[in-house]
Amino acid sequence: MALRVLVVGGYGNFGSIVCRHLIDMPDVELAISGRDPQKLARKVAELGPACESWCGDAMGAGFASALRAMNIQLVVHTGGPFQGQSYAVAESCIEARVNYCDLSDCRTFVNGIGVLDARARQAGVAILSGCSSVPTLSSAIIDEQRYRFKRIDSIEHGISSSAKMPGLSTVEGVLAYAGKPIRQLRNGQVHEVMGWEDLTLRKLQGLGTRALANVDVPDMDIFASRYGAHTLSFKAGAGLKLGGVANYLFALAMRKGLVRDHAPWAARLHRWGTWFERFGDGKSAMYIDVRGVGLDDQTLSMTAQLTALNDKGPEIPSCAAVALAAKIARGYLPEPGARPCVGEISVDEYMTAINDPQNLSLSVHFSDGQR
Repeated sequence: MALRVLVVGGYGNFGSIVCRHLIDMPDVELAISGRDPQKLARKVAELGPACESWCGDAMGAGFASALRAMNIQLVVHTGGPFQGQSYAVAESCIEARVNYCDLSDCRTFVNGIGVLDARARQAGVAILSGCSSVPTLSSAIIDEQRYRFKRIDSIEHGISSSAKMPGLSTVEGVLAYAGKPIRQLRNGQVHEVMGWEDLTLRKLQGLGTRALANVDVPDMDIFASRYGAHTLSFKAGAGLKLGGVANYLFALAMRKGLVRDHAPWAARLHRWGTWFERFGDGKSAMYIDVRGVGLDDQTLSMTAQLTALNDKGPEIPSCAAVALAAKIARGYLPEPGARPCVGEISVDEYMTAINDPQNLSLSVHFSDGQR
């Protein structure tokens, strides 16, 4: 029997990618939802007659009834920004007894999902938040190599996107903490850095030098308990150094009170960034640096890099949900409860879901204290 999946925000930037993968997936029946009837109709026409739709507000009171009426078994929530968003969609899924995952990378949203745990367990459904690059893929990469480490001391990771702009809601989300304090770990002590500040340069294999700055992600809480790391940091940046400088200057303006509302400026920066897309190289990457002690009690370091070519970077955050849907369709039953989406899928399952080896590749390198 086919798995019936509903993608909330199915005509959006990430939602469209999820739908493109799911529509042709064996043992999956796809439906999409959105509030704009014209955009919804266009996307359904594009996906073909096999795609069903529901036009309405997934945050509203009628969503649970719609899920029951359509016999949906899994909801993929792509309708960001998640910063400041309620758990209304997940709560409707609990009411309708439907499994749920979302593409949020908002630290407070993902790590706060546990407030629904008791209700999700009672309903017998899995509510998985952060089914995206972070923390799902970042943790999967570390989990795959965890056996090599006797102890993990530090994890420093980040993402450098291509110059191609994401959707406006994504830009609004990531700029929400510009110039605001972000809690990280340094030598076991919590310390604060400012969002989109501390601009640094990092050389990435195949991408050259990219400008990166502080960004808040769920991993900052999850990795401390999951791996015992006492130093944690995360940085991100646009494909063009000019974008990194623009974000840095905007963060300074926010911190000094020169700009009070990030939303209008997010629209401007999105518009300007779209104009500059033509100067990008289409390359993006996620990197992870892990340092600790190996099984031989010698220092051990790992550097992993997932590289995407030809503007395929958005596949990376989108396809965790695709991999999860494929796994459930094959018979996997996620444990009931509400939690961040870590430990649910492997790197191989993730890469199989993307299924684009010409444009996406993962490299992992190790070095020990004797080298």
